[in-house]
Amino acid sequence: MLVSPGSLHLAGSAGAAALASGGAAGAEGSGRPAPLQDETLGVASVPSQWRGIQGTRGETVRARAAGPPGAEGLRLWVIFFEVGSPSSPVYIGTGELNPGWQAFFGAQGWGGLSLQVSCLHTLCYPPAQGQGLHVTGISWNSTGSVLACAYGRLDDGDWSTLKSYVCTWNLDRRGLNPQQPSVVVEVPSAVMCLAFHPTQPSHIAGGLYSGEVLVWDMSRSEDPLLWRTGLTEDAHTDPVYQVLWLPEPQHSHRFQVLSVSTDGKVLLWQGGGAGQLQLTKGFALLMQQLPRSTRLKKPPRGETEVGVTAVAFSSFDSSLFVLGTEGGFPLKCSLAAEAAAMTRMPSSVPLRAPVQFTFSPHGGPVYSVSCSPFHRNLFLSAGTDGHIHLYSMLQAQPLTSLQLSHKYLFAVRWSPVRPLVFAAASGGGDVQLVDLQKSSQKPTVSITQTQDGSPVYCLEFNSQQTQLLAAGDAKGMVKVWQLSTAFTEQGPRETEDLDQLEAQVAT
Repeated sequence: MLVSPGSLHLAGSAGAAALASGGAAGAEGSGRPAPLQDETLGVASVPSQWRGIQGTRGETVRARAAGPPGAEGLRLWVIFFEVGSPSSPVYIGTGELNPGWQAFFGAQGWGGLSLQVSCLHTLCYPPAQGQGLHVTGISWNSTGSVLACAYGRLDDGDWSTLKSYVCTWNLDRRGLNPQQPSVVVEVPSAVMCLAFHPTQPSHIAGGLYSGEVLVWDMSRSEDPLLWRTGLTEDAHTDPVYQVLWLPEPQHSHRFQVLSVSTDGKVLLWQGGGAGQLQLTKGFALLMQQLPRSTRLKKPPRGETEVGVTAVAFSSFDSSLFVLGTEGGFPLKCSLAAEAAAMTRMPSSVPLRAPVQFTFSPHGGPVYSVSCSPFHRNLFLSAGTDGHIHLYSMLQAQPLTSLQLSHKYLFAVRWSPVRPLVFAAASGGGDVQLVDLQKSSQKPTVSITQTQDGSPVYCLEFNSQQTQLLAAGDAKGMVKVWQLSTAFTEQGPRETEDLDQLEAQVAT
């Protein structure tokens, strides 16, 4: 029996197949060297005897980092934290350190050996795990204290009527139970993505497999559902893979919801009367209207929608955004576009053609894009080819390409506080942290999120508590990682180095 998307329980109530498994690397990307100097990386692995003897559940960090020569004989301190008890380690062990580890010890250097990453919380909702649901999206609220996760499915199948959940945890609450969310909302279709409101700390927008977009107020215990699109002719006809909140042009304190889908539409919604989201603006992407460089060699007859999988907005121009596509090519677009989309798709508002520029493609679909918060022209994309591409808005070819995995990459996010740091979620079960000041081709730290290599599907930095990074995976778990100051404090030349990267344009 279906459960209404408005039904809520307080805490305590009981793609393709390859996509869910992390996939295999596609075509090799063009690895163009970046201007920053690379450093040689080493790998250390320290087994835990304590875990085998005591059976203690813990979180380990596997790190790859750079360091000076002649470091033989130094020892690495590995700290295991008990799950749900972040304040005190339950075991401290040591292991021999091979050369190449300076970055691993962060600001304290070689004198005070300190891990750069530790697991603060491992959160889950057992009923969702019992159904085999994946964590398909996560979001921090505007205060930085509440974390929401979407439960759905990313593997092949029809999940339009699969009962799923949106869960929130208040991490500042005393006596936090990692297996007991503060609020649980049942949803009658797989939830594919979600996003907290930028200023209303209890409002969440979500996109469903069925094509619907919903908005909840998690502070309303009886009926949290505020608005929904319904399955009208304006609604998406394919799964919604990302939602964002955007300020209204004339009213910066009021926000609209933007949604993207593989049906080729980008839609803007405004909350109206009777709990209905009203379509205020729409865009349609058709292969025939893309620049020739990214068209198929033999353009298809009739309408051919370009499936949209991801979206990111510029921090410097509120009308400028980048889309990731199933075809593997990122697209530079504008909300101010006036050209009509040549489509027969039904819509209550005229659909526009938003694409201004296309970028050279990945070797497979792009699942995530992220615009730099520190530079108006730079953005990142992540795809099924295991590569991260760093692009400038001013040229089609990527400035550099980093192969971070031999599996799919599902998410990439710039750090909100370090101009040269970003994180990526891997189909191999890792979260990769990259500091371009240390290496332009290798991760600085690789964190093992899932012990069995299940994919990590989503991650988000906390813009308020900037030492926190959350990641969700195919096991139905959300882990909150705490980063050291090595990842949260800007270096003296970071902005200049970022400008140097972008200066490769037209050189």
